[in-house]
Amino acid sequence: MRQHTNTSPENYTVDTDAPLTNFNHCHIGILNHIDRLSELPALLGPAMLAQKIASQAVEFFHRGMFAHHQEEERELFPAVQHSANMGEERLLVDQWVDKLKHEHRALEQLWEGLEPALKKVAKGQETQLDMANLQALVERYTAHADAEERVFLPLAEKILGRNSNHMAALGLSLHMRHAPRILSHI
Repeated sequence: MRQHTNTSPENYTVDTDAPLTNFNHCHIGILNHIDRLSELPALLGPAMLAQKIASQAVEFFHRGMFAHHQEEERELFPAVQHSANMGEERLLVDQWVDKLKHEHRALEQLWEGLEPALKKVAKGQETQLDMANLQALVERYTAHADAEERVFLPLAEKILGRNSNHMAALGLSLHMRHAPRILSHI
């Protein structure tokens, strides 16, 4: 890469005694910009990837994370609570449900704080992305999903699995929620 001195239009003066120098100075400025332009291809790939990731995240999170949380809270958690044996088992389930709901709200709040900047990234607009909150969302959601899969879902399977009707009712409820709605004629 060539290194040229900065020759901006404001700092440029015409040397009437050596007119060819004027052309040389123009080349220096042009070549500075050409050198910077040559860096563009290496920067476009990561920039385009950042836009794509942000766009996909914005599109997914309302249909994915928020819908998943609602489904757990409307279908799974009540089914497990209803089917749990009174006493210690029910207390354990209630503690987990409260913990998971609290985590849902905290994760949703983190997302809502990040979403405006991510929408700008998706559009290729300049923005300040809160990297600490982004990292917190990644770490906290990973821990949340891990705990839910390691502890709560096996507990739910044990509780709902004791009565095949309870598991079938949950399955039917989920099916009805996801089945396409067919409008009947009046």
